[in-house]
Amino acid sequence: MRTNLAACLFVFAGALPALADGVVDKIMTAADKARLAAYGTVRAEAIAEARAGGAPADLAVLDAILVAPQIPFAGLDMAGTWQCRTTKVGGLGALVVYGWFKCKVGDDGSGWLLEKTSGSQRTKGRFYDDGERRLIYLGSFFVAGEAPKPYGSGPGSDQVGYAFRTGERAWR
Repeated sequence: MRTNLAACLFVFAGALPALADGVVDKIMTAADKARLAAYGTVRAEAIAEARAGGAPADLAVLDAILVAPQIPFAGLDMAGTWQCRTTKVGGLGALVVYGWFKCKVGDDGSGWLLEKTSGSQRTKGRFYDDGERRLIYLGSFFVAGEAPKPYGSGPGSDQVGYAFRTGERAWR
């Protein structure tokens, strides 16, 4: 069990990143393609909102996330049990750092699948390659006790984001 390892789900209010091609481009909704295309702008605005309205302790967590290096995913086996948390940056609440929960990553032969397995708010989805230092995550939000909807079910459940490797046994 990888309880001492951290995977941060870093959520910017309203949007997350990239222009993807190949399989992921065929799966991704038009709305999520637009969200990823606006990543740089939305990220900068969200960080500014967080800095203006975040609590000092939460800003320290955000700063640690922002200075973490982005290293290639090569050699990282993500499969296993991880600690994970969500950090909401920008939008309602300006900056919210949630506590740690349990997540698992598995490989079904088609790639890595993420599932948050504890807490009331959950996510389940798949990672897609987007270069050597970034993955695209397409998933679905759901509440514990409910079955997750498949990605593409609509804006109420669809999630999109990037994953970056930040250390030997860490990623966000």
